[in-house]
Amino acid sequence: MVDSWVNSAERIGADLHLDLTGQGGRRAALIRVLREAVRDGRLAPGTRLPPYRSLAADLGVARNTVADAYAELVAEGWLTARQGSGTRVADRARPLRPAERVPRKSPARARGPRHDLRQGTPDASAFPRAAWSAAYRRALQAAPNEAFGPGDPAGRRELREALTEYLARARGVRTTPDRIVVCSGFAHAVRLLFGQGGPGGGVLRGPLAVEAYGLGFHRGLLAAAGVRTVPLPLDEHGASVAELGRERAVLLTPAHQFPTGGPLHPERRAAVIDWARARGTVVLEDDYDGEFRYDRKPVGALQGLDPERVIHIGSVSKSLSPALRLGWMVLPERYVEPVLAVKGEREAWASVPEQLALADFVVSGSYDRHVRRMRQHYRRRRDRLVAALAAHAPHIEATGVAAGLHAVLRLPPGTERSTVKAAAWQGVALDGLAAFRHPATDMPPADGLVVGYATPPEHAYTAALEALCGVLPPR
Repeated sequence: MVDSWVNSAERIGADLHLDLTGQGGRRAALIRVLREAVRDGRLAPGTRLPPYRSLAADLGVARNTVADAYAELVAEGWLTARQGSGTRVADRARPLRPAERVPRKSPARARGPRHDLRQGTPDASAFPRAAWSAAYRRALQAAPNEAFGPGDPAGRRELREALTEYLARARGVRTTPDRIVVCSGFAHAVRLLFGQGGPGGGVLRGPLAVEAYGLGFHRGLLAAAGVRTVPLPLDEHGASVAELGRERAVLLTPAHQFPTGGPLHPERRAAVIDWARARGTVVLEDDYDGEFRYDRKPVGALQGLDPERVIHIGSVSKSLSPALRLGWMVLPERYVEPVLAVKGEREAWASVPEQLALADFVVSGSYDRHVRRMRQHYRRRRDRLVAALAAHAPHIEATGVAAGLHAVLRLPPGTERSTVKAAAWQGVALDGLAAFRHPATDMPPADGLVVGYATPPEHAYTAALEALCGVLPPR
């Protein structure tokens, strides 16, 4: 049977014969013939294709068949799809004339994406260079001579004292300087606690309960240490801690669940502390972006409920820069010496001058001022993302936007993979929600994008939003 485009002259300006016969289903056949029509020039660059509903009716096929074919060709770069502009033949799909020859070139240097909307990094252009330089100079001038010798594995006392005051005031953490161990970030903390961190073994053992969605990199670190992770289901109230059983510890992001968003419900915060007390175990609190909450007062640290049952882990990776490689663990008393034993006799991870600079940066008030400024900056970023979606893709819901540096865009079922591919072809780097799903969870998968709105520099943010809206699937 031969199917052709009915009334195609009215829609694209010329009749176009589409033969859907041959091997494979209707979707594969439609992709093949449209690709061939673009390749041989029958569909010129810029040609607007009919809406998928109309083409489906003309060809007598299901709407999803045409929508999936369009999405696949967008992902491959043959077509482009923009809200309000329809689906068109891409400019780069211009046919190659027989006389044209492709000149041989030396291999090009790999370049990054034009627009980086991946989660995990702050706006690098907003780093407070002048204030940090001033803090660094003051710290070096005031540092005693012994600061330039072998470092204390617990970290500089100046920094631990500054963190004790700051974390109590800003995050509700209850501790003393002697219970803080400086590290180079969350990954380093995981290595120290579970192994792979130094000359000795780890302090904790598995199995470890984790949230059903989280960073695969962290799961990889735990797997390398021989730790089995058990996923906890998630809902609108956070991790279902009622599912906890005989695990030896649990890792949570209670202030802002990563990546789905939302704080752990107060009843569940209390319940997980009760579980840890009853089991004689511990809760690991990843407080990765606790300072950045926009619509109400920040959620305090879980550690404040029971300092002897929670290991609070934080860093400056989101608030300042991941390049500084500075973080901390606030430990129950019984874990301090074991962690220091694993870390070794001398500081081999966190630069002492940078520890001193951070201490000055905190004590002088520069850190508070920077966090307040960036909170306003990222809130404006978030608002622009939400406004762009409302204007160009109102059918796409943004969730998890009350805090943090990223949002989750909920997509129509079955569209995540093709959207991520289309974004990559258009030079937009972003993450699909599936990349964060624990492989052992029985939670139903959900299609979505994890969009880091903090990453692009300010001058490129508008263009990044336009590019993002251009690759989102239609209603």
